[in-house]
Amino acid sequence: MALLFRRLTRPHIWKRLLVERFSEPLHLNLLSLFVAAFGSLRAKILFDLCIRQQHAFGLLTAADDARAAGFKKVTVIEFGVANGVGLLNICLLAEKITKITGVSFNIVGFDNVSGMPPLRDYRDHPELYKPGWYPMEDPERLRAKLPPNANLILGDITDTVPRYLTTLSSDSPIGFVSVDVDYYWSATNALAALIAEPKLYLPRVTMYFDDVASIAHNPWCGELAAIGEFNSANNFRKIAPVNFLRVTRLFKNAMWIDQMYTLHVLDHPARFTTLKDHGHVVIDNPYLGLKGKDM
Repeated sequence: MALLFRRLTRPHIWKRLLVERFSEPLHLNLLSLFVAAFGSLRAKILFDLCIRQQHAFGLLTAADDARAAGFKKVTVIEFGVANGVGLLNICLLAEKITKITGVSFNIVGFDNVSGMPPLRDYRDHPELYKPGWYPMEDPERLRAKLPPNANLILGDITDTVPRYLTTLSSDSPIGFVSVDVDYYWSATNALAALIAEPKLYLPRVTMYFDDVASIAHNPWCGELAAIGEFNSANNFRKIAPVNFLRVTRLFKNAMWIDQMYTLHVLDHPARFTTLKDHGHVVIDNPYLGLKGKDM
């Protein structure tokens, strides 16, 4: 609650509330007050009442998908930790989501500690970002705050990601990835974590990309360029916006909706599993008096 009140002291938060929240139907905003006071965690996530809604949605989706696939654990990765507010937020939400889904989380944060590295070329958006921004000021203090199921991996992700992939277990597949690295080159290196053996991932991995929301972001620079090149380079791994997410959300003006993506692991063993026999499926046609049979 204290974190919420601190956020409300920032002018850009009020601007977002004005644009994203107060522009929504009055009855939904009024109903949100009841949900905030008495609603379940699922209801609060549906009504965008959790801090960092993108994390809440991503974690819950990963847990639900993992449970449906028969997994008791799922792995979550954050690229770009800085001082750790996002990582700690993920840890707090994960604890609550475990209680309602029964799925536990392995949480990993990657960062180079010293802040943003030197720019390489125009694709790193030099007009938007500066080397040295967002350093991790007290790694040990942050590490001490992490729960037992969370880990902090420090260093250049070019080196740390390949090593980390060798430690992954198919018993806890990757289900949610948050990418907040700003640069094209950093995002490209982060996405290398998505090309290991298919069994190390859920068939669909929910992803959040922080740095795609500015009017200056474009498909030829930054994280958007990294996504495009990843898709071109990989036949069986494709990253795409979450289909129809805005349609399914109660509050449709939230910016984070457009920052949610899905990694489709097209070579995942689950995609080659034969559907259970539901009998003969027929489409009905009331104009002809024909009654169908659904799955």
